[in-house]
Amino acid sequence: MIRKIETSTGSRGITRRGFGKGALAIGTAATVGFPSIIRAEDRELVVISYGGELQEPHRWLGDQMEARHPGLKVRLVASESQDIVAQIKAARGHSPYDAMPNGEPPHLIAMNDGYIQKRDDSKLSNLGNVYPEFLEKTSGFGVPATFSLIGIAYNEEMVSTPPTAWKDLWNEEYAGIRGICRTSSNLGLGTLAITSKIFGGSESDLEPAWAKLKELDPIAGRSPRILAQMMERGEIAIAPLWNNDAAVAENKGMPIRFVKPDPGPVAIVSVMSEITGTRHPDLVYEWMDGIISQEYQAFAADAPYYFGVTVKGVDVPEAAKPYTPSTPEEVLALQTVDWPNIVKVRPQLVERFDREFSV
Repeated sequence: MIRKIETSTGSRGITRRGFGKGALAIGTAATVGFPSIIRAEDRELVVISYGGELQEPHRWLGDQMEARHPGLKVRLVASESQDIVAQIKAARGHSPYDAMPNGEPPHLIAMNDGYIQKRDDSKLSNLGNVYPEFLEKTSGFGVPATFSLIGIAYNEEMVSTPPTAWKDLWNEEYAGIRGICRTSSNLGLGTLAITSKIFGGSESDLEPAWAKLKELDPIAGRSPRILAQMMERGEIAIAPLWNNDAAVAENKGMPIRFVKPDPGPVAIVSVMSEITGTRHPDLVYEWMDGIISQEYQAFAADAPYYFGVTVKGVDVPEAAKPYTPSTPEEVLALQTVDWPNIVKVRPQLVERFDREFSV
C-alpha cells in the first residue's frame, strides 16, 4: 500500500525549493531507514562472454535487461581463461560471476565440479521453444544457447586450391602454412577428435590423431582468438577454426574463407548456466530465458555472428548459410564428439599437446 505524504505546501502546491527539500528528506530516509526502496535495482549481473564482435549479441540482451530494470548493470567479462573457473572455485560464499557459457567439454566438467547449478524448468517461459536434441546436451544444467562449427578456414590470398574435405589439410600444397589450436580449447579438442575419427581412431583411441597432427608440422596457437589473428596476419594460411571467428574476419574485409569439410564439420553446443553462489538467481534466469528467446536467437544467427540456432521458429539468415547448416542434408552431416571420453583425460591431452608442439 502507498501512503499519501502530507506536505506543508497547502493549496499552493510544491515549489521547486520545497520539492528539493522533500526529495532530500525522502532520499535520506530511504537510504537510512528503507534501503530497499532505492537499492532494490542497484545491482550488477556479471556474465562471462566472448571477445570482440562475438560479444555483441550478449551486449544486446544485456541492454534489454537494463532497460527493464532501472539501476541494473549487466557487465560482460570476455575470457577464454581457466582463471575464471579458479576464481569461482576459490570464492567463499558468493561467486564473483553470475552466469557463463560453456562448450560441451567444460560444461561436463562444470557439472561434475559443482560450480554450475541444475536448471529449474519452471522459471523459463521459453524452454518449450528449444529443440529437444539440444536440450538433451545440457544434462539438466543451463540452457543450450547456440552451437558453433569447427571447419577449415583459409586465407584465399595464400591458398590457390581451397580444401573441400578434412583430409585435404594434409595436402603437400599447405606445407609450412598450417595451424592448429592448443587442446586447452574446445577447438583444439574437437580438432584432435575429428582427426582421430577420420584416420581410423575414436574418442577412446586418439593415437591416430597424434600421429597425423605431427605430420602437419603445424604452427600452434594458444587460443582460437590467437589462431584467427595469426591467419589474419598471414603467419598461417589454413587451419581448423570456428565458423564464427572466420565470419568475423571475413566481415572485417580479411581474405578469410570458411569451408564445411566432408564428411561434415564438428558441431559443439554452448550451454549458458547459472553459476553456483550467484547473488542474483532471479536475474540469471531472466538472462537464460532471454538467451533462448526467438528474438535473441535471430539476432545472434545473423551477420556478422552466425551462431547456430537452438530454438524453433527461427530461420537461418541468408548471409549465415556459408557458415551454418541450412539444409536437412547439412544438418545430418554434422559430426559430433563423445565428450565424456575426452573430458576424463583432458589434462593429459593438454600436457601432451604442449610437450609435442612446444606451445
